[in-house]
Amino acid sequence: MDRHGAAMTVDEAMSATPRGGYLPPEQQGYASLDRALPIGFGQTNSQPSTVRAMLTALQVRVGDRVLDVGSGSGWTTVLQARLVGPSGLVVGVELVPELTLRGRAAVQASGMAWARVEQADPDILGWPPDAPFDRILVSAQGETVPVALLDQLTADGTMVLPVGGRLLRVRRGVRPEVLGSYVFVPLVTDTGPRPVPGIGP
Repeated sequence: MDRHGAAMTVDEAMSATPRGGYLPPEQQGYASLDRALPIGFGQTNSQPSTVRAMLTALQVRVGDRVLDVGSGSGWTTVLQARLVGPSGLVVGVELVPELTLRGRAAVQASGMAWARVEQADPDILGWPPDAPFDRILVSAQGETVPVALLDQLTADGTMVLPVGGRLLRVRRGVRPEVLGSYVFVPLVTDTGPRPVPGIGP
């Protein structure tokens, strides 16, 4: 949201949240490049065009409750916090402890108290304590749509995630939409997958 309380567009949120502030010092000089950049521990900060496509597809609304799976540097968590505004909630979850601390500090520095980053449990995908969520963004790739995340969506919720090299928009009771081909780091989960009807690996 802007200072007048109006809903922000994805482009406005990205303009208000420079990528460089969420990158390691040695990568900040490459922030303007449209490519994924390493943030350590085998993880990346996704390229801006991919983030824009994912957030546009997710259709985050003011007041939404959002789960950001694989929050990494905290950049996407802050972007979504701008989109939901103070009446919403954004919970980022990250499996790598060092990135959790780094992302948490970045989100806290943004001054948006309705967003936070939690340390993910390797045996529990997502963040059940605050479920259900209106929107779920997953920034890591699996071969199927995880049942644990579907179960954390509201009845009319939307999830955007990469599956088998393709970006999907998933809604309950509706055939998943294929939005394009993308490359992401792998999603780590021991909670088990659920095949998506009509979408093979």
